[in-house]
Amino acid sequence: MTLKKLASLALAGAVCASGAAADLVIPDLSYRTGPYAAGGTPFSDGYQDYFNLLNARDGGIGGEAVRIIECETGYNTEVGVECYESTKGEGALIYQPLSTGITYQLIPRATADEIPIHTMGYGRTSAADGETFNWVFNYPANYWDAASVMVNYLLDQNGGSLDGKKIALLFHNSAYGKEPIPTLTALSEMHGFELVELAVDHPGQEQTAQWLQIRRERPDYVLMWGWGVMNQVAVQEAANIGYPMDQFIGNWWAGAEHDVTPAGAAADGYLSLNMNRVGDLPVLAEIQSQVIDAGNGAGDGSNIGSVLYIRGMYAAMLAAEAITKAQEIHGVSDVTAAMVRDGMEALEITEDRMAELGMPLIGPEFSVSCEDHGGTGLGIVQQWNAADGEWVALTDYISPDDSVTAPLIAADAAAFAAENNITPGCL
Repeated sequence: MTLKKLASLALAGAVCASGAAADLVIPDLSYRTGPYAAGGTPFSDGYQDYFNLLNARDGGIGGEAVRIIECETGYNTEVGVECYESTKGEGALIYQPLSTGITYQLIPRATADEIPIHTMGYGRTSAADGETFNWVFNYPANYWDAASVMVNYLLDQNGGSLDGKKIALLFHNSAYGKEPIPTLTALSEMHGFELVELAVDHPGQEQTAQWLQIRRERPDYVLMWGWGVMNQVAVQEAANIGYPMDQFIGNWWAGAEHDVTPAGAAADGYLSLNMNRVGDLPVLAEIQSQVIDAGNGAGDGSNIGSVLYIRGMYAAMLAAEAITKAQEIHGVSDVTAAMVRDGMEALEITEDRMAELGMPLIGPEFSVSCEDHGGTGLGIVQQWNAADGEWVALTDYISPDDSVTAPLIAADAAAFAAENNITPGCL
């Protein structure tokens, strides 16, 4: 069965199962099939389960029920665009594509259709410039933030200097994987380290040549921009050549349980970023009792509490909070996509609010504005403890170097505006 057929069936099933249309429509461009399903499935489960919790516990958001439309993309850009086109007419309020390739294609479409996109920690980094990308948001952090956080962590580990060090970037050979290169190039010039770029073609199962080069050149650190099976293969290849796991750091899409468990004890000590904390959050017990145990979970419940389940839940919480803010701003509960965009641009996430939602300290405090759609850019470094089968936070939130990332964002946004005849400004 083709991905296009799967997408059509998923959409039809979601619409039919929901009965009468609710007012708050949230599409889920998921991928539960293909080489990236191990990451897409838990994220989608967490994303949907949180909205299902709001329906079960609160009667929706502001008295309006949420209707989720899941459309299977297989992480295929063309199918992702088809999913967008087939769901937007249902009254879609916000899109979370969970794919940089799909995001790049949806930016002009969603902007023309006036539907907001939230690309949390992925997508087009310069979308943090809200005056150019009025309808795109990537809070609380983006890829250039992640690259800078990694380097700042390494600076701290090396007494403030990386001069003369060699750092390899192992990256998925796609728009996603190439995102950190401008930042790392600028940081290498600033801090005096040599940057070695090692591309891995989709889906990432063949990495022999890259790891032979790593074994030969023995870089001081390996940074990884991977996804799906690429991460599992990379961790195993690192173990095979005896590369030190505590010198191997993945970004926040290369730091989930399924990335390390196939390698067993050999993965012990592997590092990755995370944009949010994981742990025994009170909201998870509510989801278990009111959604999963009630038979309304998006999956079988096995993913609850995992890294990417929590990230999907976090993304849903941010969307729900933006909808709530939109309802407050406009004084109506049945909000439109344009109103939700206003809510996203006025969003403020505080420690008190996260605790109130049963997610204490799940992420950093941040606020959004017309000028800044990107948030604080903070990230933590976590380490895999193979014996206990859990991720352990090594650091508190680390800040990126805005003196490097801000000019890069401004320059890329200005180039995009010029290419697309956009006059930047607030809506």
